[in-house]
Amino acid sequence: MTTSSSDAAGRARALRAVPAASRAAAASRAAALNGLPAVADLRARAAATATSTGSATTDDEPPESSPDLVVRTVEIPDVGDLLALLPSADPATTFSWVRRGEGIVGWGEALRLRTSGADRIRAADQAWARTVGRLHVLDEVRLPGSGAVAFGSFSFSPHSAAGGVLVVPGTVVGRRDGRSWLTTVHRVGETPSRGARLPAPAPVGEPGPVTYRDGALTPEAWRSAVAGVVRRIRAGEVAKVVMARDVVARAVAPLDVRHLLGRLAADYPGCWTFAVDHLVGATPELLVRREKGLAACRVLAGTIERTGDDAADLRRAAELARSSKDLEEHELAVASLVRALRPYCASINVPDAPFVLHLPNVMHLASDVTGAVDAALGHPSTYLSHAGGGNGPSSLALAAALHPTAAVGGTPTGLATAILASAEQMDRGRYAGPVGWIGADGDGEWGIGLRSGELSASDPHEVRLFAGCGVVAASDPDAELAETEAKLRPMREALGG
Repeated sequence: MTTSSSDAAGRARALRAVPAASRAAAASRAAALNGLPAVADLRARAAATATSTGSATTDDEPPESSPDLVVRTVEIPDVGDLLALLPSADPATTFSWVRRGEGIVGWGEALRLRTSGADRIRAADQAWARTVGRLHVLDEVRLPGSGAVAFGSFSFSPHSAAGGVLVVPGTVVGRRDGRSWLTTVHRVGETPSRGARLPAPAPVGEPGPVTYRDGALTPEAWRSAVAGVVRRIRAGEVAKVVMARDVVARAVAPLDVRHLLGRLAADYPGCWTFAVDHLVGATPELLVRREKGLAACRVLAGTIERTGDDAADLRRAAELARSSKDLEEHELAVASLVRALRPYCASINVPDAPFVLHLPNVMHLASDVTGAVDAALGHPSTYLSHAGGGNGPSSLALAAALHPTAAVGGTPTGLATAILASAEQMDRGRYAGPVGWIGADGDGEWGIGLRSGELSASDPHEVRLFAGCGVVAASDPDAELAETEAKLRPMREALGG
């Protein structure tokens, strides 16, 4: 089914073009690995965006004195396992977005933008647009994820102290379609370090024995909260509420984010394995990808646990596909996403029926929704324009419009999120918020931070795990608790439990 939208053109803003930088001759691969000289004295600052609903600031320095940065990407021989390149266990400066062996990883920090408030995602988008408008980017690869890239993660709730963050790593390595590349970032006037070469594999720490304790609610209290939400749904107050719960894991040894990433990528290769600013996980749900004018979203809603027996799982998949409760939950999630996406697309394609996505631990009803991004909707600031990017709303602007979907909040959004905040009795932090990356042209990929954990910034032995499920009128609290246990499995298994 295809729908059209032309009424959004009245809200369009002109996109200011950036003159293309002159291209220097490609440096040799060895020179790229050993560091590159500064090319020009161009500013790379993120202007502060301050409104009554959101703000963006840079760390360490005020926006008006942010460092001047040069970004250069060169092609390198195939790197193989991207995650094996990560040199540090520090979750604050270790970054990943990898699926089926392809994607990008990064380490170090060249620039960090923090945002807060209801407009935290849009504020980050605007600040990033202003930043890339002043970068000097030399990109000989020109693939999604090459050139200037910022990894990002944002809180589920506008009221959360977690807020949002965009980080430009000092080093990024990417792999796609049989090609690999290295991106280095340095300040203008500095000679890049001769040590800025691909690191040798570093030992990865094992967590050792892990113990668990209840988070905000005990299982019994959480079941009671779900029962209360079901009563409100049956009374007609709301159609769907997504209820989450947390569990705190404590390891004997300090937790190494690389260990978690490696286990998640090996066990769930079809998911997007991510790490951004202490949040780590393997999400099966793509909030939005924007690439060359096309927006793509994967909606997951409706779940059944796998048994480990192939024949039994096929029967359960058929049961899921016929379940009126799960089909209702899925239909609400798809409709919510399409309503939010329609103003930004000239056309949208929605499948007539969901398919069953098979993961190692569960099966989901899934729908892949695509849309042609409306190029008439200019960005309020400037993105570099190449490879079809730079026209229409950026990937991060689309993420801001879509979050929170009914798959992670409920329907209607405002009432559902208010109910879940009261019933869950916890701050979700960045769980179920947008997580991913954005490039200099506005293209990028943003997942929903599911099947994830938040590594403690104060205690390297602890990580807070999250899982949630959609509650509708036909929901059973015991079944919903069992579903959260199934969704906690990826992180528990990554910890060795």
